[in-house]
Amino acid sequence: MENSTNNNFSNKFSKAFPLINTGFSFKNLRYLPRWLVLSIDFTIVLVSIIGTYFLLLGLKLEYIPKKDLCYGIAFWLSVNVVLFWIFRTYSGIIRHSSFIDAIKLFFSQFSTFAVILVLNFIYLILGKQKLFLTTGAFINTVLSFSVLFFYRIIVKQLFDNLFNESPATKRINAVIYGSGVNAIAVANALISETPKRFNLIGFIDKNNQNFRKRLLNLPIFKIKKNLLYLMKSKNGEALIIADNSLTKEERIVIVEECIEFGIKVYTLPSVTDWEDQKQISQNIKNIEIKDLLERDPIILDTQSILSKMHKKTILVSGAAGSIGSEIVRQIISFNPEKIILLDQAETPLNSLLLEIIALNIPVEIVNKIADIRNYEVLESIFKSHKPDVVFHAAAYKHVPMMEENPSQAIFTNVLGTKNIADLSFKYNVDRFVFVSTDKAVNPSSIMGASKRIAEMYVQSKHYNNQKNSITKSTKFITTRFGNVLGSNGSVVPLFTKQIQEGGPVTITHPDIIRYFMTIPEACQLVLEACSMGDGGEIYIFDMGKPLKIIDLAKKMIRIAGFTPDKEIKIKIIGLRPGEKLYEELLNNSAKSIATHHEKIMIAVEVCEEFQLLNQQVEDLIQIATNGNLNQLVSKMKNIVPEYKSLNSVYQILDLDKIESNNFKNLNN
Repeated sequence: MENSTNNNFSNKFSKAFPLINTGFSFKNLRYLPRWLVLSIDFTIVLVSIIGTYFLLLGLKLEYIPKKDLCYGIAFWLSVNVVLFWIFRTYSGIIRHSSFIDAIKLFFSQFSTFAVILVLNFIYLILGKQKLFLTTGAFINTVLSFSVLFFYRIIVKQLFDNLFNESPATKRINAVIYGSGVNAIAVANALISETPKRFNLIGFIDKNNQNFRKRLLNLPIFKIKKNLLYLMKSKNGEALIIADNSLTKEERIVIVEECIEFGIKVYTLPSVTDWEDQKQISQNIKNIEIKDLLERDPIILDTQSILSKMHKKTILVSGAAGSIGSEIVRQIISFNPEKIILLDQAETPLNSLLLEIIALNIPVEIVNKIADIRNYEVLESIFKSHKPDVVFHAAAYKHVPMMEENPSQAIFTNVLGTKNIADLSFKYNVDRFVFVSTDKAVNPSSIMGASKRIAEMYVQSKHYNNQKNSITKSTKFITTRFGNVLGSNGSVVPLFTKQIQEGGPVTITHPDIIRYFMTIPEACQLVLEACSMGDGGEIYIFDMGKPLKIIDLAKKMIRIAGFTPDKEIKIKIIGLRPGEKLYEELLNNSAKSIATHHEKIMIAVEVCEEFQLLNQQVEDLIQIATNGNLNQLVSKMKNIVPEYKSLNSVYQILDLDKIESNNFKNLNN
């Protein structure tokens, strides 16, 4: 009982007086309590007034009349305490003192001086001797402010240099590339950062004009030979790019030169919209592989997109996927009335919903867990909500997986697309946008062929409606693009995981190349195509330059701070079923037409007669239901003559087809 009483007393005592306890350590002290800060400030003011009194007394000047000394000191202290409270000078955390705290101290001290002047004036009006010597009051004010200010600087430096430095954390010697406002803001943020990650050793001016000057007491370096030589000579371990004037090409050259030789590279957006140094510091991030894409920013026709989305009901199939979810995020900014999120994946769909709710945007969100292969469930959604625009992004897209499951590729990629397209027409949807892939061009896989059949169905349905002069018909639009960095199943998340696990990084073939774009880029162009399409088009996007996958892997390994084929091995595992060395955006017989948007073209391809194609698709779905895989793939090859299997068990069907054609030619 006695021990319990003692413990309770000890706890209460410790809460009331946090510095006075047996286990106290300055390293465990997170901040000085306000009462302690106020007590220290009060003591400094008291010492200042006494010091000023004796200083002037030594000069034969009387700062405060002897008979009023106690009253004068008490008045000065009282005024200071009141102004400390008004300006809240004691409320800030001392180790995070900033320019604002200095301003508060300045106003509190010189307001005290102003009060003293008013008091002296009142004494003179009353015919009495002034309570304070005016010159002495000014000296006292300057002395108090100086000591209060420098005491805060000392505490700030003490915490920065001793208590916020973790022995296990080594600061990285960093150079800031840039010498303008952006670079200075970044430097200030990193200097104020606690705990510090970087030891700044200087700036780089790309024009070599200010190398004799200093910024924030740090040198501005001149690049004499090359950037690598400069970094090595200054013992620089990291480069922080903070120069907004760099072109995309200049930035890529700098980054690739650094990561090639093991120098870490950090980048950040422009700081113009950021409010404080902490926010700047938090946004400094490692360079990412997407930063190395040689692509200019995409400029959208926002007014045209707005006219198609504003106050409309939008349905997005595959909404929980990487492409579908980004389409949803971008659509929200155009203020639709309602967005219907359609997907069969419960957890990712719920995560997207929570993300949208957190934005607090006045858009009605409808969650629908449904399989696009189920026509009846889909029809109930269309009938209830009557969407104006449909973005169809739901699909099976893993090439090797679909080689093993051809029927599922047909049910989702073909039947699912057919269901949504048919319902879009039935319920007078204004625009139907189908998200396709470059793997549909000269397909070599089940997945690519299934997407090509879906493309053909969507396009022929549109032209069939036009042919039959159906008024106010749905505009069926197809968009086709290549690999998307960071999307589910893409190589970037796979390589990232393999690097984190210590390797090896697996490459299917040393010569394999792919087109890449980021998820936001792809979705921006999908929205642009939606706004410009009149129906029946297959839009293809400017994917930039293709990348060798092995080069991509090496860059990602270097960005992670490792050396390819040393710390992280690269392993060649061979092409997977259905995979080819390179992808195309146009088939052999097609051509492209430019549009008003420089990054979007139209693929002109032969459009099949709808009734014939529709019957072929119905037959294909029936075969998939029956489960005869060879018959199913043979039917796909009949519908898509350019479909030639690669690295697949179905290559035998191409040989049979060749032999059959040769036999027919001989008989003829």
